[in-house]
Amino acid sequence: MPVRKIPLVEGHIYHIFTRSIGKYEVFKSEKDYLRMLDTIEYYRNCEVVRFSQFQNLKRGKPLPEIAKEGKVSIISYCLMPTHLHFILFQEEKEGISKFMERVLKSYAKYFNYKYRREGPLWSSRFKNVLVKTDEQLLHLTRYIHLNPCTSFLVEKPEEWKFSSYLEFIGESKRKICEFEKFLDINPPDYKKFVEERKDYQRELAKIKDLLLE
Repeated sequence: MPVRKIPLVEGHIYHIFTRSIGKYEVFKSEKDYLRMLDTIEYYRNCEVVRFSQFQNLKRGKPLPEIAKEGKVSIISYCLMPTHLHFILFQEEKEGISKFMERVLKSYAKYFNYKYRREGPLWSSRFKNVLVKTDEQLLHLTRYIHLNPCTSFLVEKPEEWKFSSYLEFIGESKRKICEFEKFLDINPPDYKKFVEERKDYQRELAKIKDLLLE
């Protein structure tokens, strides 16, 4: 694993972004998205059991009997057809790098086997941005939760089942995130906070595309 010029520091929050090679579509079905969610949950919580055993457990069921202290706390995430967003708190040294390496390698192995594909699936190194303030963190969660709307995959953020938005508004059976440790979220207020920005974020995306043409 390549060593970063500026190491990620434990006790800090980072926006983590990674993209597939050549913007290749890495989720071709709902089953693929669910597999990635299982993979994220597995490497966050319970490597002490085999992945096949973990998959047999009821999704979203607490795992106190097998859970161990994680390398990261997941604050927020969004899976997109060609890329991933995470907001992660690093619990231990190299925690984010280890977590991301295992998640991405595991999913690539599954994907290549399923679709009879060979070679790397992801760009060589994920990008990271340090989150410095609570305000920045809150606005960043909104940005990534609106990604599916900005890309016109859905009209409303709650229609996208593969982000942490439903956890934030209290409508998810699966529990992956620990945002309560970092943010005081009132679901109705947060929903309004996100929805009022949807159209503006779409307009910003159009401007960005025009500038890149």
